[in-house]
Amino acid sequence: QVQLVESGGGLVQPGGSLRLSCAASGNRITYYTMGWYRQAPGRERELVASITSGLKTNYANSVKGRFTISRDNAKNTVYLQMNSLEPEDTALYYCTAQALGRSHWGQGTQVTVSS
Repeated sequence: QVQLVESGGGLVQPGGSLRLSCAASGNRITYYTMGWYRQAPGRERELVASITSGLKTNYANSVKGRFTISRDNAKNTVYLQMNSLEPEDTALYYCTAQALGRSHWGQGTQVTVSS
């Protein structure tokens, strides 16, 4: 079992940056595919970015070139660097850990992009 705790969300102006962190406990994330999802009010949850144990990354088209996912297995932590933020990025951001057909989710951290 993996427990995930997100942090780093907040209020930022358009064009600004935030770095989200996802700290895992209960198990090492070394062999997990880690990801970030988001859900805005009235919209379905969507995949933002993922990174495999082999460091292969995948991004939603809407965030390519602006967001970067990374992982530090030694710290059991995954990051999402978000640059050039837009109001459309406003959402609750969730961290996930997937392996052997099971998914684990954090509670989420709110990101609000507004002037």
